[in-house]
Amino acid sequence: MWLFLATEILLFGALFTAYAVYRQKFPDAFMVASSRMDWKMGGLNTLFLIISSVTMVFAVSAAEKGRRGGLLGFLAATGFFGTLFLVVKYFEYKHHYHDQDVPGLNFHWAGAPEFANGAQMFFFLYFFMTGLHALHMVVGLGLLIWIFITAYQGKYSPEYYNPVEMFGLYWHFVDLVWIFLFPLLYLLGAHLPPGGGGHH
Repeated sequence: MWLFLATEILLFGALFTAYAVYRQKFPDAFMVASSRMDWKMGGLNTLFLIISSVTMVFAVSAAEKGRRGGLLGFLAATGFFGTLFLVVKYFEYKHHYHDQDVPGLNFHWAGAPEFANGAQMFFFLYFFMTGLHALHMVVGLGLLIWIFITAYQGKYSPEYYNPVEMFGLYWHFVDLVWIFLFPLLYLLGAHLPPGGGGHH
């Protein structure tokens, strides 16, 4: 698991580096494009993931103490908030598609022409990074279902709860990635009017 997480850190680290490089290349365009983001939806999703991390901590604690009922309840709560995150993300993507913000599909920039290339790069990175993160969330929910089923079958005890603990590490890592994504993508241009006053 540690080796896997190390490769994941390298993967997202490379993406964050790419973001930093292009943000330096297109500073104003990135800020204007970021103003297109709905920071309230991003903030809500941040809250959902923070809560899910807390419930996951309680789930591991319940497994450690051999409390099957608590383990099942906290796993269910973790899955609930993880699912809420994906539901919000779906509506957010739908909104961006409607606003023609998707590079390679329907991207159209009606703001200042000098920001067009930088804005397109911002949205490419936005969709790639958040899409990859969402994929990790889907995988996480699949693993959570497996952990829940095996917990229901009574396979964990104070002597053996390693799978629950390992899954907890994965879940916290995915949540942590979002904590970094949120300010970089949503708050960069939050002080500007949507689209920098020019998009649509």
